[in-house]
Amino acid sequence: LEVCEAVMDVLQPTPERPILFNLPATVECATPNVYADQIEWFGRNIRNRDCVALSLHPHNDRGTGVAAAELGLMAGADRVEGCLLGNGERTGNCDLVTVALNMYTQGVDPKLDFSDIDAIVSTVNYCTQLPVHPRTPYAGDLVFTAFSGSHQDAIKKGFAAQEAKNDPLWEVPYLPIDPADLGRSYEAVIRVNSQSGKGGVAWVIEQDKGLKLPKRLQADFSRHVQRLADETSRELNAADIWGQFEATYLARDADRFRLVDYQESGSVGDRLFVGHVAVDGTEQSISGRGNGLISGVIAALGGSTGPDLDVVDYNEHAIGHGADAQAAAYVECRTPDGRTVFG
Repeated sequence: LEVCEAVMDVLQPTPERPILFNLPATVECATPNVYADQIEWFGRNIRNRDCVALSLHPHNDRGTGVAAAELGLMAGADRVEGCLLGNGERTGNCDLVTVALNMYTQGVDPKLDFSDIDAIVSTVNYCTQLPVHPRTPYAGDLVFTAFSGSHQDAIKKGFAAQEAKNDPLWEVPYLPIDPADLGRSYEAVIRVNSQSGKGGVAWVIEQDKGLKLPKRLQADFSRHVQRLADETSRELNAADIWGQFEATYLARDADRFRLVDYQESGSVGDRLFVGHVAVDGTEQSISGRGNGLISGVIAALGGSTGPDLDVVDYNEHAIGHGADAQAAAYVECRTPDGRTVFG
């Protein structure tokens, strides 16, 4: 303090032209809270504080460079010296990306542009020839990615709630910042492997194909995806998941029962289904009555070729908007022996 004030006597700083005093934590000899106490003491005791720009220079030898910077700012410092992504001597200087975006998540504008974080990472890689770890806060390839089933389910519900509310405030579990604010897409937020649950699988297929699977279908399909992940021992992409969905639930030429064509007629609540089905490759005519198309089909099958099914649940929704919108329908049925099947 005495040395700094002696220098001030010589240079005569003013509020318009302040003197810069840099207080480093070069080898992090103290914990972040002690460092912040030192900053606070200096700021309170230096004379003519309005003529001083109090600067921090934390390193990361104890792994607490960001914490030291944040506590130092709260203790009264005016600025932080550091490096992008924590480069520097030994374990590196304070990571300015993390400090700035931590401030951003708390509603404080750091006045730094990280709207294209991948370009910044690429530039740092090129200039330093040092890789950025995939789990580096905010900048790593995996920092917005969830593999755990419980995390994926919470993120999926969070996105649904975010979309439904009329409020731009970002509140999605496990994502402290909107990836889009950093130029990232939502595509890699949820990735599927053997740890993933039904929420993650449902998220991927909704983002890829627009299908909003009912809850019980999500649970059923996730078992098939889990088995595929175990068999392949790798991460599954959207094409893998869609291929499994097609093989499990959609009609194929090799199916034992195949609908050839049909007609529906009648009044509301009393519909007549008349159609042709191929059973083991042989076409047959079937007909049945019900209160709708689905119940008419079930009645026709049960009265002739089988199988005998009870409809447990039916859901449908539009895919897209406007005149070109398509529709998806989901049927849950129960067999006489108590098995549940979906289509």
